[in-house]
Amino acid sequence: MRYALNALRRRPARTALTAAGIGVAIALLAVLLALSAGINGSAAQLAQSSGVDLLATSANTTLSSGGFPPVPGAHSLPAAMHRADPNVVSASPWLVSSVVFANTSLRAAVNASPNGSAVPGGWGPSGSGAVGWIPAENTGIETPTLLSGPGFVDPNDAHWANGSYTGTSSRSVVIDSELARLLAVGPGAEVWASPTTPAGPSDLAGWFANATSFTVVGVSGPFWLVPSALLSFFYLSDLQQLLAGPATSGDTASVVLIHLHDTSNAGGDASRLAAAFPGLTLFTVGDILGAVQSAVSLYQTFGTLIGAIALLVAFLFTTTVLLMSVDDRSSEIALLRAIGHSPRWVASTVAQEGLLLCGIGLVVGLPLGFVLSSALNNFLRGLLPGLPGSFSFVAFNGGVVAVAIAQALAVGLLACALPVAQTLGRPIAEELRAP
Repeated sequence: MRYALNALRRRPARTALTAAGIGVAIALLAVLLALSAGINGSAAQLAQSSGVDLLATSANTTLSSGGFPPVPGAHSLPAAMHRADPNVVSASPWLVSSVVFANTSLRAAVNASPNGSAVPGGWGPSGSGAVGWIPAENTGIETPTLLSGPGFVDPNDAHWANGSYTGTSSRSVVIDSELARLLAVGPGAEVWASPTTPAGPSDLAGWFANATSFTVVGVSGPFWLVPSALLSFFYLSDLQQLLAGPATSGDTASVVLIHLHDTSNAGGDASRLAAAFPGLTLFTVGDILGAVQSAVSLYQTFGTLIGAIALLVAFLFTTTVLLMSVDDRSSEIALLRAIGHSPRWVASTVAQEGLLLCGIGLVVGLPLGFVLSSALNNFLRGLLPGLPGSFSFVAFNGGVVAVAIAQALAVGLLACALPVAQTLGRPIAEELRAP
């Protein structure tokens, strides 16, 4: 080992560059492994904490679809699912869409000049993700944390009125903190909402004439289940009517989130509900996690390819450096063999030199991979607000470290093969006579 270490010391710059190159390859591999492990592990954690045990969509829908076709008869589904399966605690129809909001300041500016000339530059309605639900049907299902305001007072959807949409409507909306900041509003404020976006200031008067006013009854924290930085929450019938206007029909939702008493046989509950509701497709948490795994696997394959290329470059780099090292010491190695050192001893010194190089690269690469993984995790968490504090996109765990060590050892050993063969293949007499 001392001889191999001395060989590396003879060319410190070359040794440092080689070790750095190996370290970068190992760091890249560690980041890719940590990202895959983190997403899979955290997805399972989120699925369990969400309280959603089954997901119902319209018939013939797959989880890989870009969107979900409407689920009809949304208001009747909770009671019907309770009757079909007593294990159902709650069956919450969620209508997910997008809405555009404006505040009283913008309305006052428009009222001051219908042609929009009094509207300050940069002022305009703000887009938001929107969720319509029946509050009482969310038992056991994770919903956004209410930061201020009373929230939805009526647990039922009174405006629905058995499909007439003539019941009492509080015109209530809960908005998340980012949307509240953007609109400069809080609980008790009046806002206007519409599914359309005005083309410019001159269209604002017409936009307000067709928009619907709502009272902000609460400001919530960000919500990871709906990946949007700006969110609003309505009674289901209010959002249905807002999106469809007076011609509301079909009583549609996007999905139905189902929470069960006993989750030990969620697949059986899914089969029971699928038989009772042939117009729906039921997915278990396992199905959802499988879809996540499939999506991650696609990126994992791409990441594996990048990691393999990095390791191949590290292997070629190490092999080249070892070839240069044994070539520099060819006469010295021949002399060592001439005085009685065995070929095995010579081969072991070259192997030790390669392993030392990769060991130094490992010492550089693992800390670098940890730092890069942490930075990547912070960046990705910033893109999706509302995630639980325990959620991590990366998992720099023992498995990641073990694989990185194994890969470093493999690179070191494989890179020694050609230099060892070249060293042992040279005739001792010719090397000693060489100038």
